[in-house]
Amino acid sequence: QVQLVESGGGLVQAGGSLRLSCVASGTISSINAMGWYRQAPGKQRELVAAITSGGSANYADSVKDRFTISRDNAKKTVYLQMNSLKPEDTAVYYCNADIRSRWWDPEQNYWGQGTQVTVSS
Repeated sequence: QVQLVESGGGLVQAGGSLRLSCVASGTISSINAMGWYRQAPGKQRELVAAITSGGSANYADSVKDRFTISRDNAKKTVYLQMNSLKPEDTAVYYCNADIRSRWWDPEQNYWGQGTQVTVSS
């Protein structure tokens, strides 16, 4: 059974920083793309940043130049460094990954349980 577990959320003042981590565990033969999404109250879930297995990253316009996504393939972990946080960044942040369990299994998409990020003004 594959699981994604996020950590690092919390309460921070505007202008502050947080670093989110997401570790994949279970039977895993390969991990393709990994990413972070967020969902604010009353809004749809949106992509924040994504990174390929080779390290190519893309970002939502709203977080460019403030957030950085990275991954450690050996640790099966993806990170999101969030700087210059704004109140509008407040949301539940979800980890997402495309994972193949055994080499003969089809790739499946998985979600973490989410971690709350609250930015006070």
